[in-house]
Amino acid sequence: MRILNNKLDMDLNIRTEMDFPIKGIEFIDINPLILQREVFKKITDFFVEEVKNKNVDYIVAPEARGFLFGASVADRINVGLIPVRKVGKLPPTTVEAQLTYEKEYGEDILELPKLVNDNYNKKRFYIIDDIYATGNTMNVIVDKIKELGGIVTGIGTVINIVELNDNKDIFSIIDVNEE
Repeated sequence: MRILNNKLDMDLNIRTEMDFPIKGIEFIDINPLILQREVFKKITDFFVEEVKNKNVDYIVAPEARGFLFGASVADRINVGLIPVRKVGKLPPTTVEAQLTYEKEYGEDILELPKLVNDNYNKKRFYIIDDIYATGNTMNVIVDKIKELGGIVTGIGTVINIVELNDNKDIFSIIDVNEE
């Protein structure tokens, strides 16, 4: 993995694991980043700065590592958090049971929880995840929020694997290539 851009301006200790979760996949392990208090705080600070003037109602955080950053940012800017989970992990009251998408290593299904007022319409959402590769996870979430009448104000990620996507609108803290 080659780092192209690093807004953190500090040495990164990002591990990669070959053949995880299946053979042929190089898994980027962000645990070394979150284990360092200063790095985790700086990542959260970058997201807070990115999101604070977007007038969002909710931070949307995909399972599971997106929860780490999404919850921290939602708390800091005093908005709600929407955890996006794999099918069957949320209580049965979900918006949609079939947000099906392709990942680099297979198909997955996600669910959005219902809001307290059952209404995504005209609410403003910012989506935060740990890694942006092909964009399929983010795209299916964006499409569903828009279908429900919500407004997606932006998407952000800790690490963007730029060679796997051409999304110029994503906010990323670290840009890498897999080489």
